[in-house]
Amino acid sequence: MARLNLPFAFRRRPTAPPEAKASRTQALIALIGGHRPQWTPRDYGALAREGYQRNAVAHRCVRLIAQAVGEVRFTLSEGGREIAAHPLTDLLAQPNPRLSGTGLMEALAAHLMLAGNAYVEAVALGGDVRELHILRPDRMRVVPGADGWAEAYEYTAGGRSVRFVQDGSPPPILHVALFNPLDDHYGAPPLEAAQVALDLHNAAGAWNKALLDNSARPSGALVYGGAGNLSDEQFDRLKEELEQNFSGSANAGRPLLLEGGLDWRPLSLSPKDMDFLEARNAAAREIALAFGVPPMLLGIPGDATYANYSEASRVLWRQTVLPLARRLGQELTGWLAPAFGTARLALEPDLDAVEALSFEREALWRRVNEANFLTEDEKRQAVGYGLRG
Repeated sequence: MARLNLPFAFRRRPTAPPEAKASRTQALIALIGGHRPQWTPRDYGALAREGYQRNAVAHRCVRLIAQAVGEVRFTLSEGGREIAAHPLTDLLAQPNPRLSGTGLMEALAAHLMLAGNAYVEAVALGGDVRELHILRPDRMRVVPGADGWAEAYEYTAGGRSVRFVQDGSPPPILHVALFNPLDDHYGAPPLEAAQVALDLHNAAGAWNKALLDNSARPSGALVYGGAGNLSDEQFDRLKEELEQNFSGSANAGRPLLLEGGLDWRPLSLSPKDMDFLEARNAAAREIALAFGVPPMLLGIPGDATYANYSEASRVLWRQTVLPLARRLGQELTGWLAPAFGTARLALEPDLDAVEALSFEREALWRRVNEANFLTEDEKRQAVGYGLRG
């Protein structure tokens, strides 16, 4: 570490040797003070590393939601009538040679969960949109205009920046952002709301790992009760012996031989006292709550909110997956529809293709079929089908 050249007024002046004063406590005084918690920074890189890459609960929540959104089958309609084939559906089915339609929706959902923002670039040739590409949210910067709204987006990668001016039909960049009460341009991700629980869950895992590395024993202190103090040589030798002979899993259970007035006193609370297992489960449930995933689907014990696995799966689709998929469908059609000469196109999730909702669908069909006062066309509309002909 480089030495700082401080001004003369801030340099430490030579001081007299400290006085040795007698004390009735004689040998050792251990001061244990509280420390401020170290929270994960609220930026995309830190949250993605500590959450998605290093926390199994957050990783599973993101994957569960993103994969479910990617599996949603959409139906395209214009003016309330379903369209079987259209260039827009072909584009969304194969956005570019390296990405499928499932991958596109999955990446959009994952970016929203991790960053609160998702960006799609439209590549046009001859006025026609030919390809769609996903852009990383941490590399994108909003460029506000005179009116406060985004007039351009600046993407930086590899030391180079590209500016996308938001003109044309459609504009080159689609920006999907989750609601953020404190920012006009960038969204707030669910992972940020779960930051406290995320850090608690990771810290508990790190503590348990360190405990196992230290022979599965809590830390403690060697208290010297003899006359005077240990010399520097004695202190260094004692410290070296402890590190070499009594630390690590290879030395688990090895007895500690104390001499010369030494006494071992444990300082840390035991895992039973701290109840780390329940603390981890509570933190895991809070992470799942932030993402909108029923804890039962993650295998977290102690959650009996749902009667069975099927009900929990249905809640996931109804309260989390389908609202997000419907939002993405509306954003994509609102962005791309003008390029196809109309603004009346709509993408809606096909609920009949969702296996988790099969029980609801069967119950609806049964009730509608037994309604003798409805005509055939009214029954078709009641179950979500368009008019015949």
